[in-house]
Amino acid sequence: MSNRKTEILEQVQEVMPEEKIVKKTKIENVEDLPGVGPATAEKLKESGYDSLLSLAVASPGELVEAGGLTESTARKVIKAARDAMNMGFESGDELLERRKNILKITTGSKTFDGLLGGGFEAGSITECFGEFGSSKTQIGHQLAVNTQLPKEKGGAEGVCIYIDTEGAFRPERIKQMAEALGLDPIPILKNIKVARAFNSDHQMLLAEKVEDLIKNEGLNVKLLVVDSLMSHFRADFSGRGQLADRQQKLNKHMHALQKLATAYNLVVYVTNQVMAKPDTFFGDPTAAIGGHIVGHNSSTRIYLRKGKKGTRVAKLIDSPHLPDGEAIFNVEESGLKDV
Repeated sequence: MSNRKTEILEQVQEVMPEEKIVKKTKIENVEDLPGVGPATAEKLKESGYDSLLSLAVASPGELVEAGGLTESTARKVIKAARDAMNMGFESGDELLERRKNILKITTGSKTFDGLLGGGFEAGSITECFGEFGSSKTQIGHQLAVNTQLPKEKGGAEGVCIYIDTEGAFRPERIKQMAEALGLDPIPILKNIKVARAFNSDHQMLLAEKVEDLIKNEGLNVKLLVVDSLMSHFRADFSGRGQLADRQQKLNKHMHALQKLATAYNLVVYVTNQVMAKPDTFFGDPTAAIGGHIVGHNSSTRIYLRKGKKGTRVAKLIDSPHLPDGEAIFNVEESGLKDV
């Protein structure tokens, strides 16, 4: 009887030798994936697909172009990467428990933090829009300083990347805010990496380079500021004839920002310009530009306006889990403060 069992076992092993190998092989690196040899792995890494996560969230077309794979092989690679990352469903209570530890960066105003449920949230895009002088850039400067604070003080102990499209970044303002918190401004400024974008293509390229700074230079990036999001898109694409091209390009840019926020657990803060809707007869005619593309890709949207006696009003108009509301705060020489 034992000889018969041994004979059957040998037959099974002969029929399924490859399946046995697959079960025993643990996929930890790009080279471990089926259909990916050393040369293909090198091509993928050069194109930015150097981790299982980057491959798991890629499309077959992207891998065909980057690694010279066939479409069927690309699909197998993506499936194997997703299986290795265990990218399946999770229960609501598990997600709730995980969100209790989500990173949030303080604004410096308790009222403003309360409106946002504790501060600007990592893993998503937060958009602030408003007229000139409504303190969009001031909030960006304040977050750039606060992200370097210890976690127990509402910071993230991380680095800020600041993409400046309008030439509004001022190191002098950072110095004022840092000194008001009792911090040495020089190390604070060193941990803010600023780049001036000169057109929409340059802006998109800079956003893509953020991943290189994290991977290749080992920067602990916890905040990405884009000030402002639509300035160059508005200038580079004029008229209704170019609207479809603008929105398609903008959608790609927003997806790149969302991918950074999710993959590296960082806060993405974008400022946005506004327009006046002439057909609005009642209420505030001010509306953010960028249309539905910006609206759908921004998890949290805040409308900023000037209030009485020099105050600023932040109105939360869209959030997946927070109720609509308003917060009033001051912008002083020392930074954002409660009234």
